Amino acid sequence: MTYKVEQVNDCTKKLSFTFDNLDLSEQITVALKEKQKSVSIKGFRKGKAPIAMVEKLYRPQVEGDALNRFVQKELFEAINKEDLKVVGYPNFENMDYKDGKSVSFDAVVEVFPTVELKDYSKLSFTKDKVEVTDADIEKVRTNYLAPKAEMVEAAEGTALENGLFAVMNFEGEKADGEKPENMKGEEYLLEIGSGQFIPGFEDQMIGMKAGEKKTIELTFPTEYHVEELKDAKVKFHVELLEIKERKLPEFTDEVAKELGFESVEDFQVKTRENLTKQNERQAAEKLNQEILEKLIEENSFDVPSTMVAQQKEHLKNDLANNLKQQGFTEDMLGEYFEKWAGDLDEKALFQVKSGLILENLATKFEIESTEADFDAKIEESAGLSGLTADQVKEFYTRDERMKANLMYAIREEKTFAKLHEELNIK
Repeated sequence: MTYKVEQVNDCTKKLSFTFDNLDLSEQITVALKEKQKSVSIKGFRKGKAPIAMVEKLYRPQVEGDALNRFVQKELFEAINKEDLKVVGYPNFENMDYKDGKSVSFDAVVEVFPTVELKDYSKLSFTKDKVEVTDADIEKVRTNYLAPKAEMVEAAEGTALENGLFAVMNFEGEKADGEKPENMKGEEYLLEIGSGQFIPGFEDQMIGMKAGEKKTIELTFPTEYHVEELKDAKVKFHVELLEIKERKLPEFTDEVAKELGFESVEDFQVKTRENLTKQNERQAAEKLNQEILEKLIEENSFDVPSTMVAQQKEHLKNDLANNLKQQGFTEDMLGEYFEKWAGDLDEKALFQVKSGLILENLATKFEIESTEADFDAKIEESAGLSGLTADQVKEFYTRDERMKANLMYAIREEKTFAKLHEELNIK
């Protein structure tokens, strides 16, 4: 076997093979005999056709298959001998096969790059300060009580503001005077500040009082999901019939018990603890993102295009599922992905580079995720979700991939924790 290896870049190698004394006769003879047993040729029973006739009809196909098996075998042996960690499938080039006597070809393969990070001990980062205010706890309380709230009429003379509800009639009018049925509503209930309507509509209603009429002039967003309304200038003729407000019940110990807490005080303590953990996690995620961005900026290395393409496909699939739940059609998805293709490419490249850097660091720090780590994460997740540890564990253990993903996330989390010790973090 004769071959040479050429380094194309950090993650691409070209293996060039040359076989001047090629002899595939034995493989071809064996393959023809196997073919003879299975083919049906007119005038002969299945498997009884003369070998010469089988060869005449099938020699090119059998020879091509034999050559392909030979090429694959030699490449596989070379990859093993060179200890190459190949990503994806090889790309064959410059195939030169001469009448069963010789063959030469190139195989271009992508391999996992060796990532060697520059000294990062002097890099400085700032982690956001974590604090939970009374207003944060009040917001959670409001969310808990919202399903129990009553809708009542606001006091006479009340002006619309964010958080209040407008009961209104409205009719949309396009620039050409057309008033489509799908732009009309009667006794429609709209929470001001909720963002349900197109940008600007709710803002222009602020300050209105019950009984008032107003014409609101707007331009539909460029990315609006209805093609004919993209960038369209419209007028909405609005009549405010009534203003309502949501009245929450008093938050007593009894209500707290209904919501799964022992008392109002228990709600306050546990909510503060949970919000603190959530904010800690968000601050850590933001810090880790900044660290990865800096490490990628400081360390230039090539990555396999196969890995980037695969990651982009994962991103597209996840995004497509989310958009379909929002009502996107296949045509709308195609248009969306065409518009944001560059962003997806950039995000996929960042994620691949991040993964390679973290793998390098985890190996350097000799970090692994253990069953003890898994059980601890289950307990933590249970505390944050309100589920029992057994419920959370059942979720992650009923599918091997779910547990594998969690174990990977735990290893990544431990890697960041160790990395934080070696960085200057304020």
